[in-house]
Amino acid sequence: MKSNYLLPSLAVLGFAVTIAAVVLGNPWQPSAPATPMPQPRIPYAAYVAGAGVIEARLENIPIGTPVAGIVTAIDVRWGDRVQVGDRLFEIDDRALQAQLLPATAKVREAEAQWAQATRQLALAQSVPDPRAVSGEDMSRRRGNAAVAKAALDSARADLERIRKELDLHSVHALAAGTVLQINIHPGEYASSGMPLMLLGDNTRLHVRANIDQNDAWRVHAGSAATAFVRGNPNIVIPLRFERIEPTVIPRAVVTGDSTERVDTRVLQVIYSFDPAKLPVYVGQLVDVYIEAPPEQSGGKATPRS
Repeated sequence: MKSNYLLPSLAVLGFAVTIAAVVLGNPWQPSAPATPMPQPRIPYAAYVAGAGVIEARLENIPIGTPVAGIVTAIDVRWGDRVQVGDRLFEIDDRALQAQLLPATAKVREAEAQWAQATRQLALAQSVPDPRAVSGEDMSRRRGNAAVAKAALDSARADLERIRKELDLHSVHALAAGTVLQINIHPGEYASSGMPLMLLGDNTRLHVRANIDQNDAWRVHAGSAATAFVRGNPNIVIPLRFERIEPTVIPRAVVTGDSTERVDTRVLQVIYSFDPAKLPVYVGQLVDVYIEAPPEQSGGKATPRS
């Protein structure tokens, strides 16, 4: 009879020992209280606020290729400073190079034929006695010279077309700036119309502040503004007014705030700052506060993410 209870008792005892080992081996420890993020010290009595995006001085310039093909070389690296005309990358041009030699030979052949036709015409025109050359022969010689000239022009145009197409396979910078992104690699197929590099002048950066349309009436040209780096409000960025873009557009910047509305429209105000010694980067989000007159009710505008 005792043997009937022995196995269940041992099973219960083993289960209890296992639970005790787990509990004693992993004692509960209270979690450390979360350190509250310090709030930015806004230097204005009344203000409007919005999310800002850091961008290059002349805005970020996506670089593409007018022709599709295999990337054979990339001539810049991240962070390189380029000037107008500097080569950025190259697309495979072997097919056009193969057409270049016969096109050049065709031009030389056309030049020889035109030179021969013009000599024949000049010889006929140099005869002292006009009766020595018939009118039909003179007309034929003039026609041959004209046809040879047209063939030469056509051959030169075809050669120039190939050279122009070869130029399209080498992409150059059309504005001075810094290489911010490189989205291609040698051997990769590049599609025309796709952004393959990002170029921007980061010697002085811009902040594109998005102000809710309900507060747009309180923003004035030349208003003072300050930006704070997200994650460290002790990093304060004094801003200089650049312009107000006079079009209210749908909100394009999403900050991820749980209270954020994405169905609103915003006025974009552009400020600039000197990035020297500031740990900020193009594309980074900042909080922008713009000095504004008090609302008619006398209260402050609440920050909007």
